[in-house]
Order: sequence, then C-alpha cells, then structure tokens
Amino acid sequence: MVRRRRADLDRLYALLADLADRVGGARKLKHCTGYMDWPDRGVYVFFAPGETRSPDQHRVTRVGTHAVSAGSGTSLWDRLKGHYGTGAGSSAHPHGGNHRGSVYRERVGEAIIERHALHDDYPDWGTRWSGVDGDRGAVRDEEYPLERRVSTYIREQPFLWIDLDDEPGPDSDRAFVERNAIALLSNFERSTVDPRADDWLGRHSRSRKIRASGLWNVAHVDEAYDPTFLDRLERAVEGTTPP
Repeated sequence: MVRRRRADLDRLYALLADLADRVGGARKLKHCTGYMDWPDRGVYVFFAPGETRSPDQHRVTRVGTHAVSAGSGTSLWDRLKGHYGTGAGSSAHPHGGNHRGSVYRERVGEAIIERHALHDDYPDWGTRWSGVDGDRGAVRDEEYPLERRVSTYIREQPFLWIDLDDEPGPDSDRAFVERNAIALLSNFERSTVDPRADDWLGRHSRSRKIRASGLWNVAHVDEAYDPTFLDRLERAVEGTTPP
C-alpha cells in the first residue's frame, strides 16, 4: 500500500511539474491581480517555499477549490483573493485581510498565535462575529497586525492552478480532484510519506489533522483516495493555459 501511494504521489508531482511548465512556473499571490486572465473555475495547489521532496519539487502544503455548493457563483480568483487579503489601497487595513472569510488565513493565524504565545493579544481570533462581544471595528483594529503577518506568509507561498470548469456541486470534477489529492497527500493516521520539515508552521496548529497530515487542510485528510482522480487531473492539466 505504501509503495502504491508513493508511486501515485510521484505521478501527482510529475503532473504538477508539467503544469508548471505549461503556465510558465508557479506564481505567488503577492504578484497576482484580478486583471490576469484566470479561469472561471479550477483547483489550486500551494507549495511550501524552501521545502522540497527532490531538488526541483516544492512540497504541496494546501489544496483547494471553490463553488462546490450547487448554484455557487464564486470564481477561482474570488477564492484566491480571499486568501490574499486586502491590497495596498485599503484605507483602514492595507495588506491585512479577513480570516473569517478564509479558513486558510484562519488556520495560519492560529498557528502563529500558538507558536509565539499570542493568545492574550488575539482572544477572538477564529471566533465567528456572532460570538464576538464588543465593537467589530475595534476587534478588526486589534487583529490587524496578525492579519498582516498572515498575508505576508500566504503571499509568499508559490502556487499553481488547474483550469477545471464544470457545474458547481459536491459531485463536480473539481471537488473530486480536490478531495482525492488531499487524501493522497495526507499523512494523517497512516505511514508517513514525504514528511514535512520540523519547522513547518503547521506543526503549531491547534488542529491535530493539520499537524499530522502535513497540510493546511482538515477536510478529507482522513479519507482513502481514488487513484483514478489522477487521470482526470492529467486531462485538466493538458487544458490549462497561462493567465
């Protein structure tokens, strides 16, 4: 089983290397804008800078998609922009963000809090607005320094995207690829393959699934994977072009 999983991981990373060649290399969010010609729908893959499984292969750190609820109109850039946060032109909180609108941002912020013992500084981090006492504007101001740190961290992660445009829904090809890619990459409660670096920020996460899986994902890390997703991913890679 471990041998099969390792072979499937090698194929996944080979497909991602092919994808990188097709789009001119991985991007970083700090260099991206909504004016680029992004596909309407797709799957995205973030990598950990400085962590490699071979001399030229960065290790995957998060897999995501969007519009998996029937009728959803969220675009690929909408989701990426949520992780990016606010721009330089934001009058109140430039280069900040809204972690309550991005689970990725929320989890990175949690790990920073745990690593640096910042619990007293950010007592409401991760709490939905309905559970926050006091003025929301004041809470946003208090959380702004951490939102900036999260933005800096995420915007430095190289990422690739796969053009995979089908109707929104839990049975979409995008959901199928995302779910199974996460399950394949995850080391949660199974023999470890491609372990993360000891200093990976996610090791400080409050979530055992993040700490043990080696991914900034919680959903699907404890599931078995269907290797046929790699065939669907391969076809999608072949149809992906630079933005």
